[in-house]
Amino acid sequence: MDVWEKIKDRLSGRLTWESFQSWFAKTDLEGERGKSLLVSVPNTETKEWIEKEFSGQVLTAIQDIGLPYEEVVYVVAAKHQNGSAKAPSDAASFAESLFGSPTSNLNARYTFDSFVVGSCNQFAHAAAQAVAARPASSYNPLFIYGGVGMGKTHLIHAIGHCMAANFQNMRVVYTTSERFMNQLITCIRNEKMPLFHQYYRSADVLLVDDVHVLAGKERTQEEFFHTFNELYDHQKQIVLSSDEPPKNTTGLMDRLRSRFEWGLMVDVQAPDLETKLAILDKKAEAESVELPDDVRNFLATKSKSNVRELEGSLTKLVAYSSVTGSTINMSMAKQLLRHLSSSMERKVTIESVVRAVADKFSVQPSQLKQKSNSRPVAYPRQVAMYLVKELTESSLPEIGRAFGGKHHTTVLHSIQKIERQRHKDPDLNRMINSVIDSFN
Repeated sequence: MDVWEKIKDRLSGRLTWESFQSWFAKTDLEGERGKSLLVSVPNTETKEWIEKEFSGQVLTAIQDIGLPYEEVVYVVAAKHQNGSAKAPSDAASFAESLFGSPTSNLNARYTFDSFVVGSCNQFAHAAAQAVAARPASSYNPLFIYGGVGMGKTHLIHAIGHCMAANFQNMRVVYTTSERFMNQLITCIRNEKMPLFHQYYRSADVLLVDDVHVLAGKERTQEEFFHTFNELYDHQKQIVLSSDEPPKNTTGLMDRLRSRFEWGLMVDVQAPDLETKLAILDKKAEAESVELPDDVRNFLATKSKSNVRELEGSLTKLVAYSSVTGSTINMSMAKQLLRHLSSSMERKVTIESVVRAVADKFSVQPSQLKQKSNSRPVAYPRQVAMYLVKELTESSLPEIGRAFGGKHHTTVLHSIQKIERQRHKDPDLNRMINSVIDSFN
């Protein structure tokens, strides 16, 4: 992976899939000139748009990775310098220009083989594999939801790759809600709606990422509603992903919400420590780098409960190591990723944890320090004790004193209880991860 590919990898985690595919997917490293990086782009429009809209994000990505370049110079590739292709004149060329091939937007890296399975995503992974093996047989639609960077997009792409490989006669169409909306607008403007309907409603499998983006967009929802009905009525498989379940998505039409809930809804939770370690191992193996155990543990314990950020941190280390020729070690990790430890060490105190937990349970912080053992107070107090132990260096006696003079054995019992329940209760696990993330 050359330096520009590393920068693109970083950008792919920050931009929408639509934006990345439209402006960066077809760019390549041209060379270097001092502290300038030369990048070839397919046409003048791409060059001007990247310079206008994404120059800041590109430079930020370079700084995050630790590369020595101060600017990026975009050069129109030689084969395109005589002018871009003429605007499509007939329906076939218009459709090809607007939609491309159905599976062209699938990310080659997102397969089932590269997906790390843990307790946080085991059910979602099993459901995705079941749908990929027997489309439209049971789970239709399959609705995958969870927080940003948890692996939803990875799963939906993996389904697409698996189906395209195993059912070659099936027409597998992948899109994002943003792309669906932009294509709809283009077809309305150019009076090409029959082409839009033909493209989407002739799919055997429709994979749609980020359907929460449809919220509040009535015209797009209306079109998606009819597309959904057409495919569902003809027993075609539909797979959707969203940052939240349909019932929590404000601005979504009731009749669309109800259809999203017809099939199986599965959530992807934040990874636990074991899953984070496994993710780091797999990515390190893919990058052919040796990751020392202390660095591995540092990344897993200090990062947020976000797979994308976890992988981004490792990518930054690998890129810096490659550019400088240095071996990855703990000193390098702490220097390059100091934001992982400094922000938490600076902000987290017993009092801040108490306030955060009290807010989650709608109680007063002072109530968690009282001697009351009523359920509305005792359970949040146990969660707070657990989080204090996780996020601070406080000893068991110190924690006990902070919570109304509790004995250290009581504190230990509370911590162990919440640790066990966290692995069994998805809602509790999600809430704990939410509090941890709030300190980053």
